[in-house]
Amino acid sequence: MNRINLICLGVRDIKKSLNFYRNIGFSTHENADEPPIVFFDNQGTKLELYPLDELAKDINAETPPPLSSGGFGGMTLACNMKSKEEVDAAMERVKQHGGVVVKPPQDVFWGGYSGYFQDPDGYYWEVAYASSWKFDRNDMLIIEART
Repeated sequence: MNRINLICLGVRDIKKSLNFYRNIGFSTHENADEPPIVFFDNQGTKLELYPLDELAKDINAETPPPLSSGGFGGMTLACNMKSKEEVDAAMERVKQHGGVVVKPPQDVFWGGYSGYFQDPDGYYWEVAYASSWKFDRNDMLIIEART
């Protein structure tokens, strides 16, 4: 069970979220304007958008978990880049397409360059770079064991 194949985000407005993620560079084969579900193709995983209330019902049809009214849920998503310029460009695309930059990219305590944004549903994304990072042939970040 050592893999994550799919990350599902419950969204309040699937059309708005579909357009946002398309506009910031996520790729999908979906052609409908307002589909019941969306899958984006990524390197190593898929990102899924699904109506939030339906996702809660899928967890428990009789007693769905209460929907969050906002705030920080203790989870972030991340996109790791290969340069500071890529981080800056990604964050600019996010701003242009309705994302909210909550922490502009900056040099950070762990030696990298990082910023955070929120998508239309309030999910937090980190966009980061570190000069020490290496990527495999599929552009997946290599995390080496600490000695």
